[in-house]
Amino acid sequence: MLLDGGTVAAAVSLTELRARIEAHLREAVGPWVAVDSVAPLGGGACQELFAVSARLERDTHEPAALVLRSDAPSALWGSIGRDVEARLIEVARAAGVQTPPALWLARDLVRPGAWAYFMPRLEGETLGRRIVHEPRFEAARARLLEPLAEQLGRIHSVAPREGLLPEPGVSDSNHDPPRAALERLRQRLDALPQPRPALELALRWLEARAPTDSETVLCHGDFRMGNFVVGEQGLVAVLDWEFAHWGAPAEDLAWICMRDWRFGRLDRACAGIARRADWYAAYARATGRRVDPDEVRWWEVASNVAWAAGCVEQGERYLSGRSADIELLAIARRACEMEWEALRLIGRAGGFARA
Repeated sequence: MLLDGGTVAAAVSLTELRARIEAHLREAVGPWVAVDSVAPLGGGACQELFAVSARLERDTHEPAALVLRSDAPSALWGSIGRDVEARLIEVARAAGVQTPPALWLARDLVRPGAWAYFMPRLEGETLGRRIVHEPRFEAARARLLEPLAEQLGRIHSVAPREGLLPEPGVSDSNHDPPRAALERLRQRLDALPQPRPALELALRWLEARAPTDSETVLCHGDFRMGNFVVGEQGLVAVLDWEFAHWGAPAEDLAWICMRDWRFGRLDRACAGIARRADWYAAYARATGRRVDPDEVRWWEVASNVAWAAGCVEQGERYLSGRSADIELLAIARRACEMEWEALRLIGRAGGFARA
């Protein structure tokens, strides 16, 4: 993000960053590389993004459009580093996931200690509200469900392995995704600056009803509208792997159905484009897995608790001085929406009678 004086997170000027990028790409690609421009990109609420125009081929006047994705000075709870993310993207692509490659990994490029990588800049839209509402995406909306289910199935085809993600012990037969999620939520709520009674109530409900015998797979962790590149003809790519972890398939199935990711289309629970039952059926066709609506509901309550905590954490990044992006305060104000939704879902499931 740009701060006063034209600096990037109080680290380097854009002029110096352009020179650093050019030196790095010349070493990685060849001495003929020339970087024409570097500019900050909006939309990266967790990590820092820059548009880079660079001539990568010999004797060419046609620049390549790249995105530089770098660790931010501060990150949300559970965010992996760009070095881990780059490694994970290789695995996802090998599994057939449509996601752009992570290229030319670098450290200390934007600031000391920060990892960063480059990826091609894809043509398409990422803003969820535009995708869900604008007439030009009507055809794309009609054909998004099956490709999204197929992509999620390919992500979930990656079985736990040691060393891919910083989560020890996930290959053990005793790994329990719901219990691991509850432990994470407890830690996050304990770390908030003030108690959140609604979240404590929701966590109590979750603890009393944790699913059993959950399969452990690679979870994207933020599989929702806003992290997809969509063209007028359909899905282009899946982005933003920073919250990937080992979890249950139902976790990703629930996350995309959260009320916050419907962008006003509350009648279409899956990302504002499809009914919940149609989403479950598409995923079952793509993967052969049976979808348990009660298990997905449990994860949807957990997802709202997690994102409510995340909203508060975003505000704390600004208030603590670790980030100068005032938009984070607007995100923090929305925590109450997720609290209300978690309690609404609990009420529809029978309330707290057995908690």
